[in-house]
Amino acid sequence: MSCCNLPETIGAGLTFNRLLTLTAYPAPEWALKVLLRGKQTVDLVATAEGSQHRLTATAAQTATWLAGDYWYSMRATRGDDVVEVETGSITVMPDMSTVTDGYDGRSQAQIALDAINAVIAKRATLDQQRYRINNRELYRESMTELLKLRSFYRLEVKREQQKACGKNPFGGVVRVRLQ
Repeated sequence: MSCCNLPETIGAGLTFNRLLTLTAYPAPEWALKVLLRGKQTVDLVATAEGSQHRLTATAAQTATWLAGDYWYSMRATRGDDVVEVETGSITVMPDMSTVTDGYDGRSQAQIALDAINAVIAKRATLDQQRYRINNRELYRESMTELLKLRSFYRLEVKREQQKACGKNPFGGVVRVRLQ
């Protein structure tokens, strides 16, 4: 039921400010609250700005949020009426000003791609596809399968990078003609 009113990520230690227009649930007639559940409980209460809802959290407030994946429920209320407007997931990114040595900010796709590349690089020196010691066997992915996986994860990483730069994740220009 996600309507994309919230971003996919929020940075801990950064100001969060989002103005929402919910035509079916206009402020101040309706109040709006976002419930985040994950590593901790975070509730955001919107303030009315004309007929719109403004969600805010100061940098000091978000600095206390634990990094990780959260699930949210956006709820509009009017008297005894409670309506779930949107649900989804959101990732709280760590506050880079407090991150210590050893932090790995790579996405899961980038981690997988790097691991596949390391296996391919080492595979050049290995001849065995499988071997047995006592009653234990080890099978290795074929080079063909590794190359397929690498192509898949390269594309995923490229999409992530394009999305982070605000580019169309599907490539090219999308042209629309309205008549």
